[in-house]
Amino acid sequence: MKHFLLATILLFLFTACQDTQEAQAKHDAKVAQEAREALLEELKVKAKAKEVEKKDNKYSQMGFSTQDGKIIIDTNKTKHFFNAFANKIKEKMNKIHKDLDEGMMKSSNAGIDIDKKHISIDLNKTKSFLEQWNEKMKVYAKEFNDIAKEFDNNTQ
Repeated sequence: MKHFLLATILLFLFTACQDTQEAQAKHDAKVAQEAREALLEELKVKAKAKEVEKKDNKYSQMGFSTQDGKIIIDTNKTKHFFNAFANKIKEKMNKIHKDLDEGMMKSSNAGIDIDKKHISIDLNKTKSFLEQWNEKMKVYAKEFNDIAKEFDNNTQ
């Protein structure tokens, strides 16, 4: 009877230990899942913050910002942005004008070479240049469209 009672007690203890281990494993799995979910949520928040910061950075360079549903335009930044843009275009136009006045222009990207006696146009290079330029213009047009839509959404 002693052996039977001792065997029963040992069997009961081992069963209780196994239940405790299973419960602990379930608890650990639940805690790990919650930690993963919290980490994923934190990563999503950081990604959104970076995206907003990137958009805000583009707008802030141009002098635009939003606060409490209001659009704020920093005229000094806007003026500086457009002046810098105009200066870049003016420099390029002056260079082109000077080259044309001298009767020489070489644009290896566009495939056009002009000197005092000849004009050479490489149609393949010109075609690829215009295709690249077209793609860049589409990107700029899309960005301006996105900015306009976002301002519309923020003002409503």
